[in-house]
Amino acid sequence: MEELKSSALSERTAEPDVLAIASQLRPILLRLNRCLRSEVNELGVTTIQASLLSALQRMPDIGMSDLAEREHISMPTLVAHIDKLEAAGLVERTRNNPQDRRRVGLTVTPAGHNVLQTLRERRTAWLAERLEKLSPDALAAIAAALEPLQQLARSDA
Repeated sequence: MEELKSSALSERTAEPDVLAIASQLRPILLRLNRCLRSEVNELGVTTIQASLLSALQRMPDIGMSDLAEREHISMPTLVAHIDKLEAAGLVERTRNNPQDRRRVGLTVTPAGHNVLQTLRERRTAWLAERLEKLSPDALAAIAAALEPLQQLARSDA
């Protein structure tokens, strides 16, 4: 841990070296993301489909084009995934807008909510199992980093 700290500090000023921190943090985050994504495999959905379910849970009745834009995927790719989610009974297409009958809204079904809940529980358990193995100091360091990491995740930059 001390090695990480010292290499992330500029040798001349003892101030954080942003590029060194980014270089060290990126592979750690990628590895954690890969491990957490693997928990989805046994639930019958892909990582992208789990991400779409989560987005739909946050934004019920969102339209297809809005969802494709927010998730940064093409409309044909989105339609293919939504078709599979609908066939699995995890998503419903609805036409609730009397002003625009062409607009199709998307909502997560109770079965979809169950998949998301199970996935969250599995991912939380995976993390908790590993966190329990850390020293109290290491765990405190991670706890102290949570707020800055949340700020980083929320930033548009």
